[in-house]
Amino acid sequence: MAKQLDYHTIRRIFDRFHEAEPEPKGELEHVNAYTLVVAVALSAQATDAGVNKATRGLFAVADTPEKMLALGEDGVIEHIKTIGLFRNKAKNVIKLSRILVEEYGGEVPNSRAALESLPGVGRKTANVVLNMWWHYPAQAVDTHIFRVGNRTGICPGKDVVAVERAIEDNIPVDYQQHAHHWLILHGRYTCVARKPKCKACLIADLCQFEDKTE
Repeated sequence: MAKQLDYHTIRRIFDRFHEAEPEPKGELEHVNAYTLVVAVALSAQATDAGVNKATRGLFAVADTPEKMLALGEDGVIEHIKTIGLFRNKAKNVIKLSRILVEEYGGEVPNSRAALESLPGVGRKTANVVLNMWWHYPAQAVDTHIFRVGNRTGICPGKDVVAVERAIEDNIPVDYQQHAHHWLILHGRYTCVARKPKCKACLIADLCQFEDKTE
């Protein structure tokens, strides 16, 4: 685990991220808050590209919890069977849809606790939805952010909650909204797990990672 970087270094890092991509976007396709919740829940242990391929057809016929319930669990399975753990995920999609209809009038709640109470929705999923749909600066820490945060020193921590707290505590407020997207994209395409692309990295000179690739 790298040592926590100082304020000025972190600001320089995010200045560069912002200059390279001023408005980073999440890669999961969705049409409303409900389809975003479903897409993020389906993305556990799956790629965004794989989820998008499966949900295009699903969301074309079921873009509300009411329509999803009408489709039924078997109908959901037919659309998402190319995704890992599809049976359990289909079950959760139907369960969370029923709860949204019965307890929230078919609307997606916008508190972290309410979102986390839905089947198949954990803290990371809740934070993605709060950030992407309601533009609240919640930080969804996935494996990419955990790796980048600890390698670079931007937001080191022993677990995902510690990394989430490090982001909130150390990244300047004006960069909080997009912080998790910049970090995810950096980890997905540059600071990859096995052979990080340090030569192509726009923050290599500010990063504390000792085993930089040539």
